[in-house]
Amino acid sequence: MTTAERSTHTREPLPDHEQKRVALGYLNEAWAEARLDGIDGDCLAQACLFAALAEFVSTYGEEAAAGFTEGLSKRIRNGEFTLDQQRQ
Repeated sequence: MTTAERSTHTREPLPDHEQKRVALGYLNEAWAEARLDGIDGDCLAQACLFAALAEFVSTYGEEAAAGFTEGLSKRIRNGEFTLDQQRQ
């Protein structure tokens, strides 16, 4: 069953953490499809970042979006976005 099929059976609003999990499933499926179509991973990453930041700006405004992104460099350096890193 795909992520899209699972979510169509849900009638009540999902909790925030569950919505994020389902959303990540959608993005992973779209990413895999794009890679199969020959789209470069770096191009995908840049397009995704642009789309995500544009959504933050349209939802919360430029100042709030800028404030959110200020903390990203520290989180990246702390390994929060490293998928293949073994945690000790």
